[in-house]
Amino acid sequence: MPAELRLIPCLADNYAVLLRDPVTEATAVVDVPEVAPVLAALEREDWTLTHILVTHHHTDHIAGVEALKERFGATVIGPKAEQDTIPGLDFAVVDGDPVAVGGLVGRVLETPGHTKGHIVFLFEGERLLFSGDTLFVMGCGRPFECAPPVLWESLARLRTLPDDISVYCGHEYTLANARFARSVDPDNAAVAARLEEIEALRAAGQPTLPTTIGAEKATNPFMRADDPELAARIGLAGAEPGAVFTELRALKNNFRG
Repeated sequence: MPAELRLIPCLADNYAVLLRDPVTEATAVVDVPEVAPVLAALEREDWTLTHILVTHHHTDHIAGVEALKERFGATVIGPKAEQDTIPGLDFAVVDGDPVAVGGLVGRVLETPGHTKGHIVFLFEGERLLFSGDTLFVMGCGRPFECAPPVLWESLARLRTLPDDISVYCGHEYTLANARFARSVDPDNAAVAARLEEIEALRAAGQPTLPTTIGAEKATNPFMRADDPELAARIGLAGAEPGAVFTELRALKNNFRG
């Protein structure tokens, strides 16, 4: 039976995601920006939380971890590199470690950049990636704790995953991301079409998640820092991908479109 998923809006623009194995009824939440919306979703579905998967230590991803662990006795799994900053951590994981939610077995990929110890959770059998703040729909996180090229290398790694992997990220930043992508890649028909789709979704109050690896490869400028045409459009013809990514990130930081 396929995994069951519930997307949970939290705070102003965060998401948590429930992942459930319908066979064993094991249920995980990926990141906990706040407690109340997660509890409401669990109660609505009549699910019992068994696992908490943490991508990184920022407060808007861990604020509800301790309360949910205390309530359900859930097992908390998160990055070893950030184990001192994540409350209630039971298992500190590194690249390649398996992560099981009942019969759903995934693995950890280390994706430093947004934070030094950021990880993502890949469930290949379910064609699912929980990307935290490394990869957004048509965007990426800010590189707060690493140089920008470190984040580029992490995105380049995710780009090697199969196109049909569905991606659930940590924030609803998509409309601004799509408008930025259009500004730096104005001749890309796929970007233009996706911007229209996203504008319609947001106007209707609908989420833009999930995306796919294939869609991001086609329309996310941060996944294409090694594209010579994109480099030329931002005045960096012939530059190394790390430099192109750094400039793209700087442009996005100042974008007000």
